[in-house]
Amino acid sequence: MRTHKPSRRNTVIASVIVAAASCGLCTAGEPLMQATRDWHTGQIVVTEGKKPVLQYNYLTQQPPEGFVASVAPGNRRYARARSNYIHPLYGPHGEVLTHDWSQDHPHHRGIYWAWPEVDWRGQRGDLHALQRVFARPTGNITLQNGDTCARIEAESRWIWEDETPIVREVATFCVHRSGDHGRYIDLVFRFEALDDDVALARRGTEHYGGLNIRLSPIKDMQLIHHADPAQARPRRAWSDSVGIREGGTEPVGFAVLEKASNPDYPGDWIEYAYLPWFQPTFPAQGTRYVLQKGKPLVLQYRLWIRAGGKATDTEYARHWDIFNAK
Repeated sequence: MRTHKPSRRNTVIASVIVAAASCGLCTAGEPLMQATRDWHTGQIVVTEGKKPVLQYNYLTQQPPEGFVASVAPGNRRYARARSNYIHPLYGPHGEVLTHDWSQDHPHHRGIYWAWPEVDWRGQRGDLHALQRVFARPTGNITLQNGDTCARIEAESRWIWEDETPIVREVATFCVHRSGDHGRYIDLVFRFEALDDDVALARRGTEHYGGLNIRLSPIKDMQLIHHADPAQARPRRAWSDSVGIREGGTEPVGFAVLEKASNPDYPGDWIEYAYLPWFQPTFPAQGTRYVLQKGKPLVLQYRLWIRAGGKATDTEYARHWDIFNAK
């Protein structure tokens, strides 16, 4: 009997999701940064005061009405229900920075962490394109609110054919209040095999895979990547997307800073400007990373969102240093 179907799973989560708890950053009044459950959709919404910051789609999302029929027949198998991703992500003035339910790549889903080659017991699934293996919520989620940040810690299981759990994942997001520098959002992902080994790889071990970002349409777009030479100490690496975003009139920057402690740091730079889509990859080209029971993989990134265009090299380096000093 299958016990992980999306419809049943959502019913369970709606009743067991942990209520938001106060954290040590809270004041006597209502915290500025809040992560709360939307009582209509069940998803997690982060706000700064009354201003929306992002939505974390922890529960399984079904395709919108009529969406599957609008997709080319050869791509309809990718127009699948999905969970465990961020969309929408908002810019400084309410611009929508991410995109979901794309007709050209219906499996693309805002900001998501997934691999196109997931090998288990001699079989291959595709967590990226939603084939055979899926991230499903367990209901173990904690929300903390405060004046300087809101924190989400959410557990999911990777389920093979919606029957067999193979990986435990814990995703933690720290969404910081905005300041003169813009806004930081810290992402920490922890993956561990539940029983047998699970191997992760990029498409063909050389293309895309890891932290994936599907952007909303951008006018005057620039996609930027920097990695210091291998001998540099420290060796800094970052990516950025700059331009006028959907719903806005002024340029916005949306950068990804990598943690130097990540395995195979720094990731390769992969971009598809025509979509637009970009990412820092994991694992290294030509390799497979094997998840083992009792040996968790931890990957960390910081999103830096700000008004304005491309930053200077000195500014990028300073923000990378701040992140990596933690």
